[in-house]
Amino acid sequence: MNFTDDELLSFDAYGAAPLPTAAMEGFVENDGARIWHAVYGSGPAVVLLHGGLGHAGNWGHQVPALVQAGRTVVVIDSRGHGRSTRDAGAFSYERMAGDVLAVMGHLSLEKAALVGWSDGACTALILADKHPERVLGVFFFACNMDPSGTLDFKPTPLTDRCFSRHGKDYAALSATPDDFSTFVSDVGRMMSTEPNYSARQLRGIRVPVAVVIGEQDEFIRQDHADYLALSIPGAELVVLAGVGHFAPLQRPVQFNREVRRFLDRVG
Repeated sequence: MNFTDDELLSFDAYGAAPLPTAAMEGFVENDGARIWHAVYGSGPAVVLLHGGLGHAGNWGHQVPALVQAGRTVVVIDSRGHGRSTRDAGAFSYERMAGDVLAVMGHLSLEKAALVGWSDGACTALILADKHPERVLGVFFFACNMDPSGTLDFKPTPLTDRCFSRHGKDYAALSATPDDFSTFVSDVGRMMSTEPNYSARQLRGIRVPVAVVIGEQDEFIRQDHADYLALSIPGAELVVLAGVGHFAPLQRPVQFNREVRRFLDRVG
């Protein structure tokens, strides 16, 4: 079924499609936090890294499609998000990258493809830069790698619906369900100050990368996506028609098609 939710009405009311029953799930202790993760399917591994303020359940439209395509799919709640806890330290993409490595080590995954959405894409590209031996490739969706890449935020009914769902999910899943406002402020502080990759650093990335952006992205500049694709050696630029920052929820069939094409390319 070609499900669509362009205005995020369904997402606001019900969330994403429910995740299937996991083959394995649990927590890994790392750097002052307990990191929740789950594993589905079998075959070459792909790790899905969700966006800021969300959680692994936001990939509900992607996990079954990737399992059906013959993949082992790993989802992770980023530190402080979903079921994962946090310590008193500041959020940072490098700490989140360390959490991904801890989960991969726990699962004995030597190497995996990474699909990152927004904040998850920052984490994925940092892993590709600093730990390329662990990364088959990065599907880098809806993200910037320096502060110049973001648009001035203008709230809309669509972004309000997304934020509403994030608040409801935080209250339902978090070990600190009453701390949503503090959580939002702390994640926002990270987003406003990180990452700060230079063109020279981007030129040093040597794993396959697809830079992917919705043509209506509410947060990321189109010319920044162009710059990333030109700066990262061999990177492919993919522009998704008719969607914005929330393409995995808005038009999952279209989004999944591009993810599968990338994964088939990197092996």
